[in-house]
Amino acid sequence: MNIAALALPLSLLLFALPIATFAAADPIPAPTDVAAPPADASVTESGLASKVLEPGTGDIHPAAADDVVAHYSGWTTDGEMFDSSVVRGEPARFPLDRVIAGWTEGVQLMVAGEKRRFWIPEELAYQGREGRPKGMLVFDVELISIHPKPAPPPAPADVAAAPADAEVTKSGLASKMLQAGTGDKKPNRFSTVTVHYSGWTTDGKLFDSSVMRGQPASFPLGQVIRGWTEGLQLMVEGEKRRFWIPENLAYGGRAGSPQGMLVFDVELISFKAGQPGG
Repeated sequence: MNIAALALPLSLLLFALPIATFAAADPIPAPTDVAAPPADASVTESGLASKVLEPGTGDIHPAAADDVVAHYSGWTTDGEMFDSSVVRGEPARFPLDRVIAGWTEGVQLMVAGEKRRFWIPEELAYQGREGRPKGMLVFDVELISIHPKPAPPPAPADVAAAPADAEVTKSGLASKMLQAGTGDKKPNRFSTVTVHYSGWTTDGKLFDSSVMRGQPASFPLGQVIRGWTEGLQLMVEGEKRRFWIPENLAYGGRAGSPQGMLVFDVELISFKAGQPGG
């Protein structure tokens, strides 16, 4: 499961976004070698070709699991630009293992500050996918920074079942405070909350974590699984709480979602009060 399964917006995934369109005056001119890689381009075993345009600094390369921040522009081999963070004026941050294969492989060749041109064969790009650019694609990429993914949070010692001192509501939701918060105001089901969280199945398998993404999640409390809607209304800002959510308050056995009882550690960072119909 990812954030989307909690009815939250996905983190920025460069190639999950719609392809941008640009007015005629906007596009960056295509490289003169856009039609095919030049003779001095380096080529990997997979067929990915690239050429360093500007060297970076240091010798640290990103790993496939890391987040990276990059500026980029992309063209088809006829010179048509189909996307550019440069034109938008804002670099993109994305998990390197969640983009097309040519990017996952290619950006790992780079160091921070480096600019490189890639010629990505279709089998390492969109593979003819509907609504995506076809054929070989050419990208100019500037790797701005690398953000190593933190180690996965270990499963709680009591992940298999709620302990005897856990609080249990009438619905069967069990929870235990891990850290006290401040004040006495609590969100209601119409509130929008901002949280950090990690979730495990009862065998200790981590299936989602905003902590690992390094970015808290914000969402309307009435648009997530029932165990979250009920449970976060027990919390105050700054509080950390562990929840044991029975399957009927989680995904109800829905295909493609975590099965059985789920365990979440949740920190309520803040919330905005809401009203019915707001």
